[in-house]
This record gives sequence, structure tokens and C-alpha cells, in this order.
Amino acid sequence: MKKVKEKLDFMYIRIAKVIEQQILNGALRTGDKLPSLRTICREYGVSQNTALSAYYNLESKMLIETKPQSGYYVRYSKTKVPALPQITKPEAEAHYADSELLVRKIYDGLGEDGHLALALGIPANELLPIAKLNKGLTVAMRELKGSGVMYDKIEGNERLRRQIARWSFAMEGHLNHDEIITTGGCLNALSYCMMALTKRGDTVAMESPISFGMLQLAQVLGVKVLELPSDPQHGIDLNALEDALKANKINVCLFISNFSNPLGSCMPDENKKQTVRLLEKYNIPLIENDLNGDIYFGQQRPKSCKTYDESGLVLWCSSVSKTLAPGYRVGWVAPGKFKNEVRRMKLCHSISSTSVTHEVIAWFLETGRYESHLRKLRHTLHGNMLKFSRAISDYFPEGTMATRPRGGFVIWVELPKAIDAVTLYEKCLRYKISFAPGRIFTLQNQYDNCLRLNYGLLWDEKLERDLKLLGELACREL
Repeated sequence: MKKVKEKLDFMYIRIAKVIEQQILNGALRTGDKLPSLRTICREYGVSQNTALSAYYNLESKMLIETKPQSGYYVRYSKTKVPALPQITKPEAEAHYADSELLVRKIYDGLGEDGHLALALGIPANELLPIAKLNKGLTVAMRELKGSGVMYDKIEGNERLRRQIARWSFAMEGHLNHDEIITTGGCLNALSYCMMALTKRGDTVAMESPISFGMLQLAQVLGVKVLELPSDPQHGIDLNALEDALKANKINVCLFISNFSNPLGSCMPDENKKQTVRLLEKYNIPLIENDLNGDIYFGQQRPKSCKTYDESGLVLWCSSVSKTLAPGYRVGWVAPGKFKNEVRRMKLCHSISSTSVTHEVIAWFLETGRYESHLRKLRHTLHGNMLKFSRAISDYFPEGTMATRPRGGFVIWVELPKAIDAVTLYEKCLRYKISFAPGRIFTLQNQYDNCLRLNYGLLWDEKLERDLKLLGELACREL
């Protein structure tokens, strides 16, 4: 019975995907009438409930709409989608524009009642399986020796590491559990890698714009950041990377390969392969932040750079902090040939990971609950991204551009040059609307007219009203 239900669930998703692709590539245009439910049932050999589920799926993404006594029609319009920003052009040398106070202010507002949490790229509580996680805590405390109060192995919970290794086959990572070290979240994994591979004064290459957490980490460790141009769809500019490598300007690379923060770009698999081969040629390690790889809107998970790693130069870092339980602080790293160095950093700085929460995530992975949760989350986030894109087109100033993420939680918005995003941010706070100004995603004086929005929220009328207000406030800045 369960297999029959899963097959039917797959069919409605499959039908929806086919129609969605026809809409997005222009084969079906705005206003076109869609096949009737009876036609869908006949063509695909499914029940009316399955056909209805497919159309409900498309309605939730605002791709189609129903008209009483008439049927279903295409609602999506390419002309209503904001234009894409151009490839970024950071300067060759960082000027270290100080944005620490702004970052602190954004974090200080985290969790304040009534605030629209557009600033941080994390899912809303309503999108997380909190009741199931609570059940997992009970199971973990019952099954762990000493109810989880004892130190775990330095490498981390073995059950979790085995499940991560199994999970890595989705990206063709082919990892073994003894190649993995668990950490307190993805940033913690990145920190261990950076401390293991760099010394003060070294240069780390990152795409630009880049996560402010990674920039702050670099500043704390006293390393220089070389910001490389990045395409809003395809990520790092490989020509710029090769030029920097030839000039011996780089000691380590730190890239977000899948659905980068803040652009939402995803390196094509061929680009990932070229990146790894290029770094092997110059013997430069790559710390890969693959935090968002599981939140894809396509048919399958994109590969990682680790997929193509034959020399052990790629240190693959990930976590469930963005997808399942931000506060659990469960992450990991497969550090390749640098395992001993990374293990030493963990021993010096934390000794052990948190036993109970890591056991819960292992249980979630092992029982299939994680994959079940991800299917729902991907569907919701994809719909939200399309709704945010439409809202930006409808309410933001003329000339506004925005990225089109194919996964992840965030969308990058480029306002007209006359608008200062920090000034807009201060004014929006009066209305309890918070976003992340573009200035915090660089160490240079750039992206002043840009901002990042988190669409990992529960879409409702209030959210749309607040986005409309944000757009109106931006228009007043012109």
C-alpha cells in the first residue's frame, strides 16, 4: 500500500514538472489554457485526485490559476521576471570596508517578535519537522550510552558519519565514514579547515559577493581575501581563477559550489570538474561549502567539486543547519588528505561534538525522515522563490534586477544605483522589516545598492504586504 502511494505521489510531481518546464521555457504562454483534468487523467493514466494534485502543485508556485467554470490557465509571465544582474567585477585588491557593526545589528534582531526575517538565510519554524525532531531527541537519549552526556569520538558520532557517507552517493561522492569528521555546523567545519590550511597573511580566493560569515572568519584568522568575479547563474569565473593561480596569488580557495550565498548561483558540473583539475595543476586546496546542495529545484542533486576530487585536495563541508535544525549545530567535513590536520583542530578547539543532537540527525537520515522532509521543503521553497521574483517585479523600482536561484534559500536583488541599501535597511527597521544589505557580502566598497532576501519563510498575505511595503520604501529613495 505504501509503495502504491509513493508511486502516485511521484506521478503528480512528474506531471507538474512537465507542465512547469513548458511554462518556464515559453512553450506555454501567459493566458494559455491548460488541458482539462479529464485530459490529464486520460493521457497519463491517473486518477482525478492525482491530476488535481499536479495542478495544486503548480498553483502553489503561482505558475497557473483557475478560473471558475472555465478551467486552468497559465499565470506565469517571463516579462514579469526581473532581469538578471551582470557578472560581478570586484577589484583586484580588498580595501576592507568595515561592516562588522552592520552584521552585528542584523544578528541582534534575530528572533524579535513581529520582525519579518528576510535577513538570514534560514527556514522558518513552520517549515521544519519540529515534532519529529523532538521525538528523535527522546530516542537518542534512550539509546545513547549515558543518555548522551559522555564525550563522543573525536571524529564524531559513527552512526551519523555512516549515514553522511551513504547520503554522499547522491552527488557521487563515494565517501567512506572514516573519511568524515563531524562538526558544530558548516561554519565550524569551514573554521577547522581554514585554521588547518592557512597562516596569517595567506590569501584565500572567494567568489564575490560571498557569505559574510566566511568573510568574518577570514578577518579573524588574519588572512587576505581575493574576491573573484562571479556569474549570477554559473558562479565563479574560471578565467579569473586561472589568472590568479598563474600569478601565484592564492594559497587556498573557499567556494560555495551549489546555490551560493548570496547570489544563489550553481556551478555547472563541468565547471566543477574544471575547477578541481585546475587546482590540482597548481596544488591548491579547495574548501568547498556545499551547505545548500540538498535544496535543489531540478530533478536531481547537483554534484559537488568533491565528486571530481582524485588527489584529496578538496575539503567538502556541509550541514543540516539550513535544511533541518539550525540550532542543533550539526555539520561535517570530508577533509581529503588533510584529515589529520583538521582532526587536530577539532581536538584543540572542541574535543567532541554534541552527542545527542548528532544522534538525532543520524536517526533522521537512517529512517528516511530527512528525505521526506526535503521533498516538501524543496517544493515550498521553489514556490516561494517564484513568488518573491514576481513580487520584486511588481513592487520594486523600475530597473531592479534579481537572480533566479535554482535552489537554496536566498535571492540577490540589485536596486537602481541611486538607492543606498543601508539607508533603506534603517528605514525598513521602523516597519519591522529586516533584510541583508549587499555591503556585508564584500570587503570592498561595492554592492551598496544591493540586498539579499531570504525566501525560506511561510508565504501568506502578510509576507506579500511586507514585500510590497519594502518595494514602496525603495521607490521613495529615488
